[in-house]
Amino acid sequence: MAGLEAEEAALDAYSRAVSGVAERLSPSVAALRVEGSRRGGMSRPGGSGSAVVLAPDGYLVTSAHVVGEAGGGTALFADGRELSFAVVGRDRFSDLAVIRASSGSLAPAQMGDADRLRVGQLVVAIGNPYGFAGSVTAGVVSGLGRALVARAGENTRLIENVIQTDAALNPGNSGGALADSHGYVVGVNTALAGAGLGLAVPVNRATQAILTQLMRQGRVRRGHLGVAGAARPLPPRVAATLEQGRGMGVTEVLPGSPAAAAGLRSGDVIVEAGGQMIRDAADLQRLMVGDVIDRFVVLRILRDGAIATITVIPDELRAA
Repeated sequence: MAGLEAEEAALDAYSRAVSGVAERLSPSVAALRVEGSRRGGMSRPGGSGSAVVLAPDGYLVTSAHVVGEAGGGTALFADGRELSFAVVGRDRFSDLAVIRASSGSLAPAQMGDADRLRVGQLVVAIGNPYGFAGSVTAGVVSGLGRALVARAGENTRLIENVIQTDAALNPGNSGGALADSHGYVVGVNTALAGAGLGLAVPVNRATQAILTQLMRQGRVRRGHLGVAGAARPLPPRVAATLEQGRGMGVTEVLPGSPAAAAGLRSGDVIVEAGGQMIRDAADLQRLMVGDVIDRFVVLRILRDGAIATITVIPDELRAA
C-alpha cells in the first residue's frame, strides 16, 4: 500500500510540474498564420506555426522556416487576441526568426540556458500542432550535442548543440517553446526527425546573440571561407608538437572563394585559425562571426607533412 501511495505521489508531482509550466507559459506562446509570399515569380501559400514572446513591446521568436519568405501574418494568443505581425529578421542558418506584433502588452517568456540541461531532464513543449492552439506535451531530454544541417541557397551550416527530446512534436509545433520544469524556455522547437524524436534549437548565449542581431539589424552576419572538411587525426609527431590530436582536413575548396584566393588546397589540414585551435569543422565555424569579415585571418595548416602559414580574408556568408 505504501508503494502505491508513493507512486501516486510521484505521478502527482509530475502532473503538477507539467501543468505549472503550461499555466506559466501558455500566455507567452502564440499560434501563427503566415501570409503567402512570392519568390521567383511564383506564389507560395502561407503556413502556420508557433512563436514565443521575447519582450512585452511585441517581439516574438519563431522558426525561420515557419515564416519562410513572407513579410508577416497573424498571431493568435491564449487570451483571444489576434494581432497582425511583421517579420523583423530571419536567419536560416540557425532556423530562427524574430517577428513583431502590432500591439504591445504581451507576456514575455523567461529564457533559460540550454547549456545547463542534462539527459533525462523533464521538458515540456508548448505549441500549436495541426492548428490546435496551446497544446502541451511532455517528455525528457533524450540527447544533447546533436547537429542539424541548415541550408540556404547553395550554402550549408551546422546548427550546433541541438536538443533531442521525446516530447511529441507535430507540424505546427515549430517555433514553439521547449521549457524546463521551472517554465524557463530552453529551446525553440524546430523539427520532427522521426517517431518519438523531436529537435529544438537551444536557447543559450549564442542564441541570444543571434536574436539581438535580428532585433537590431534584421539579419546575422557571418564570415565565409569557402571550404568543406571534417576532423582528421594528425600524425603522432605533429600531434605531440602541437599538443592536439586532430585538425580539420580540407576536402573541398570552392572556386573563387576566399580560401581559394589564399591558396588553400584540398588535402590541407587546418590546425589553427586566428590563434584558436581548430580540431574540426565546428571549431572553424564558431570563429566565422561578423567580426572576421573582410579582415586578415592567419591559418596554420599541415601540408605535405610540414606546418605552413597562410593568410585568408573571409567574406560574408550569404543566405541565398
